[in-house]
Amino acid sequence: MRDLNYQLKQLCHRNRDGSYSTQANRQRMLNQIASQLHEMGYRRMSTHSLKPKHVDALVKRWFAEDMSAGTIKNRMNCLRWWAAKVDRRNVVARSNDFYGIADRQFVSNSSKAVTLENQHLLAVKDDYVRMSLELQQAFGASPEIPGLVHNWQYPGVLPWRATLRDQDSALPITVIP
Repeated sequence: MRDLNYQLKQLCHRNRDGSYSTQANRQRMLNQIASQLHEMGYRRMSTHSLKPKHVDALVKRWFAEDMSAGTIKNRMNCLRWWAAKVDRRNVVARSNDFYGIADRQFVSNSSKAVTLENQHLLAVKDDYVRMSLELQQAFGASPEIPGLVHNWQYPGVLPWRATLRDQDSALPITVIP
């Protein structure tokens, strides 16, 4: 193990900020950053030798690798954490705008809803699957909900889990003869 990789690992073990998942992700990212610095020719570094030229080289490399803005922001957060722990906060700029990192683009900005026409719904042979698809279309239910249709216990009420709030709800069903 290279010196910088080992020192960053020790730094993570001495500073247990955040949840276990956060700690593990931070250690993994810092290990990757140290390896990338070594590949770029920055050898014999220690945790205290982080400089703006290292940060600039990493950001340029990440842009060249065509990484998403969210990934770059997460890695910048790790670099800021590293700089703060070795008391070198001024090495990494406080704003991502300084490096030209764009805002995150969330997938939820566009709808992924698919509308089924009646002819496609009538082509479904299984009554439960067809009813499940109709419920999904009518109420915006997620694909996990159809499994609950088979466990229908109470006539007139269909139990389901709300997709956004993750709370149990009851959906009244009225059957018109």
